[in-house]
Amino acid sequence: MAENGASCSLSENFCQLCALPQLAFSPMPLYCLFCGARIKNHATYYATIDKTSDQLCFCTTCYNKCHRGTFTLYGLSISKSNLKTLKNDLVTVESWVQCDRCEGWQHQICALFNDKKDLGGESEYLCPKCYLEDLEFGGLMPLPRSSSLDAHHLPQTLLSDHLEQRLFGRLKQERENRAKAAGKNPEEVPCPADLAVRVVSSVDKRLKVKQQFLDIFPENGYPAEFPYRSKVILLFQRIEGVDVCLFAMYVQEFGSACSLPNQRCVYISYLDSVKYFRPETKTVKGEALRTFVYHEILIGYLDYCKKRGFATCYIWACPPVKGEDYILYCHPETQKTPKPDKLRLWYQSMLKKATEEKIVVNFSNLYEKFFVPTGERKTKVTAARLPYFDGDYWSSVVESMIKKIDLESGGDPEKQLKKKWRSVKAFGHSNPSANDVKDVLLMQALGHIISSAKEDFIIVYLQSVCTNCHEIILSGQRWFCNQCKNYQLCERCHDVTELVGPGDTHISSGGQRHALSQEVVNDVPADTEDNDAIMDNCFLENRHALLSCCQGNHYQFDSLRRAKHSSMMILYYLHYPNGSIAGTSCTLCLKETGADQRWVCETCPEFSVCSSCYDRHGANCHNHTLINCLVKQLLDVLLHASQCHTTMNLPCSYPNCSILRRLFSHAHACNIRIAGGCRHCKKTWFILLMHSRRCKDPSCRIPRCMDLKNHAKMLES
Repeated sequence: MAENGASCSLSENFCQLCALPQLAFSPMPLYCLFCGARIKNHATYYATIDKTSDQLCFCTTCYNKCHRGTFTLYGLSISKSNLKTLKNDLVTVESWVQCDRCEGWQHQICALFNDKKDLGGESEYLCPKCYLEDLEFGGLMPLPRSSSLDAHHLPQTLLSDHLEQRLFGRLKQERENRAKAAGKNPEEVPCPADLAVRVVSSVDKRLKVKQQFLDIFPENGYPAEFPYRSKVILLFQRIEGVDVCLFAMYVQEFGSACSLPNQRCVYISYLDSVKYFRPETKTVKGEALRTFVYHEILIGYLDYCKKRGFATCYIWACPPVKGEDYILYCHPETQKTPKPDKLRLWYQSMLKKATEEKIVVNFSNLYEKFFVPTGERKTKVTAARLPYFDGDYWSSVVESMIKKIDLESGGDPEKQLKKKWRSVKAFGHSNPSANDVKDVLLMQALGHIISSAKEDFIIVYLQSVCTNCHEIILSGQRWFCNQCKNYQLCERCHDVTELVGPGDTHISSGGQRHALSQEVVNDVPADTEDNDAIMDNCFLENRHALLSCCQGNHYQFDSLRRAKHSSMMILYYLHYPNGSIAGTSCTLCLKETGADQRWVCETCPEFSVCSSCYDRHGANCHNHTLINCLVKQLLDVLLHASQCHTTMNLPCSYPNCSILRRLFSHAHACNIRIAGGCRHCKKTWFILLMHSRRCKDPSCRIPRCMDLKNHAKMLES
């Protein structure tokens, strides 16, 4: 039987497992709804207090700046008179659970109790001590390992297999090196055990470009959106019999079918880890074994991307602000937040290893490639060449930068053109327009900001790049210099530059003539098609969703006991992705909500509201149509299933794909049909009807979609 710690009045009692009394969680972070800043602990803030509504918070600064007496945002109007002054000092304590046999009490976290399985509090609970007694005296049989919801039983993918096999091979080699250096047998040297690398989310998304940025390039046809595949990679280690999540990584893959400038690009958007890795030892070269493992996962991922035909990888080496988290909530106090220079060196050390293995050809930085005009560079300096990623620094600030440029120009771009004529010409614009001026001003402002930290914006080249035209060499002949590390020419540029001197030679920076070698580039795939399974979990939709889920449920990683319980709950969500455990926070009230209690916008992927806010505000919640999250998930499964090529003998790992395909297979062969009252056929037609009402594809291939659309048009006429 599970109980809340406050209601049990257990202040004088102690947990049977850890021998500690009531324990408090770290204060849950509160954020101002207006400016988004975090409200500090013990600070004063203002919030709506209503038993029928959720709390909306505002910091003191925004409250004092609001002179009109009303906050207006997301279509809502909130009067200052309806806000109450509060202090951010709420303390939440760990919940308890009572054994139904010995009636002893334990912290739910100590007992690794999953309250999501027992929402009604009616299930029988047997504490670990009583369970062990039953095992000892033969009263119970131990559960088979295959029935546990551990990391090793998560679905495996081509990518996860590649990462694991490489990691285990490199760890074996490192163990042998340490043994040799210590004069011991490899078995005598400690080695990490029970590691599991899994790809837990792999979904296709579309990144919409901000309209203000698109308006600068009306004649160039800059893409309005970029399709990409988002993936989440987790590393688990079994510590003291429990899987603990140690490392998490979010990546974005923009394939060969994507438009320039994102074509064949990979963006490593977020990394996070907690310091519980075992054993705490060092490699032969003196680096922490923990660092060695994390580096190998990254190098393995770059190797996988290179073999698939990706050309570049972008990394923004930006540590979180102290006290904030990227993915995993509430790190150990003993784990220091790295300084920017240390994090940059961490990445550079990894890339040097990858370069030695010839996985990485070279690495540079964003500033040197896109912001420095040189005589050698043939292309003009323009924001249209910058890659555009979800959550990247520059794509996040471009809107505010353009607004500032418009404000400073005073609505007179021709005046700005005269002032900046020399700068515009220097940036390679031969016949500049007003938009060209705005483009140059944007690049100058952005370049000024990132120049002081240019080494933090890393570009990794996975394929060879032509020194002359700076294009990736994907096929044809490649000429390169064995003496000059980074000098290479594509076939087109070689034909032009060979006029400089006799034969296949070039003049080095030192004025010497070096001979060029030649090879055929035929190992880069024509496309980057991903044959791995689609895996969708709503609480992993983005790093905010996972972090919000952990914050709302107090899944902390500040101690090993809490890290064990938090990892157990994450694994539960991964094994049951369509359970009631929900996934993200409400945009309006910021509270964590369930998938069955959430309404999302199909146009704005970051906007979602809980059912409470939706019932209260209705269509005024948002300026686009909202759809129930479970309905959206169902339609996503339908879209995937219509394109899935796996067989029934080898079930697809996409949640509910196999179930939906069996349902449609039944509907195709059923003799009863809807008219006869077949409930399975009714479900099938209901799903198709929901899809057809939202489908805008004039040549949709989902069965009966076109028929249902035509029928709806006939009824309207």
